[in-house]
Amino acid sequence: MNKSLLVQYDKDLRLRIMYPEARKEITNDVVRIIRRAPGMNVVAFTFANEAKLDNVIDREVDYFTPMQRPFTWKVYDHDLLPSLKDKLASRGFAGDDDPADVMVLDVKNAPASLLQPVDADIRRIDSLDGLKDIIYVLDKVWGGHNTWVNERLGMHLSVPGYLSVYAAYVDDQPASIAWTYFPRGHFATLFAGSTIAEYRRQGLYTSLLSTRLQEIRERGYRYAVVETGAMSKPIVAKHGFRHLTTVYDYEWKGN
Repeated sequence: MNKSLLVQYDKDLRLRIMYPEARKEITNDVVRIIRRAPGMNVVAFTFANEAKLDNVIDREVDYFTPMQRPFTWKVYDHDLLPSLKDKLASRGFAGDDDPADVMVLDVKNAPASLLQPVDADIRRIDSLDGLKDIIYVLDKVWGGHNTWVNERLGMHLSVPGYLSVYAAYVDDQPASIAWTYFPRGHFATLFAGSTIAEYRRQGLYTSLLSTRLQEIRERGYRYAVVETGAMSKPIVAKHGFRHLTTVYDYEWKGN
């Protein structure tokens, strides 16, 4: 574990981070992210020490519950709060059975293969109309109707320089999608990387990763970071990403 990198990660992506659609509140005990309905409210960082956790959790529950919206408490392995998970679970938070590994790549050390010109048909999506192809792929891969993309990504696309969305096409059909956020600081954050089953093993994920890393490098960001599950972790590890920490989402379900 790289302690100095963890400190920078916390500063950039948990303490100083700003979201266009959200309000950030910093108290003596936590950092809160407050979103309009139906968005997820979040406790992003916990300042409180072990001795204060019981009172702090109760206070945050009392604060968020009247909003009647989803509410998640982020717990990271490096937070050094060993009792936090158990205390959250005992107060009506659902444990996270699928924690995410935070994987990071120093872009200066990116494999040379990822910095070469890309042969695949990769297109940048920069309009609300273009997001229909993103929704198409997400629906095919994950099911459901992912129309949330129109509001969330659509709004973020209107913020200059904040979001880059890409789709890979095969025979003019959308086959794989991914996007990158560029918050202030040293870390560009990678999301999605979803490919329709019939188009897998054709290098589309790698082409999208390559396209995004080249943009990250050109824009002067030092690190690319991504939260991965069990399936995607070995894929990004193969491309030089290294484990930084693990994050658990504890969602408030009520008593």
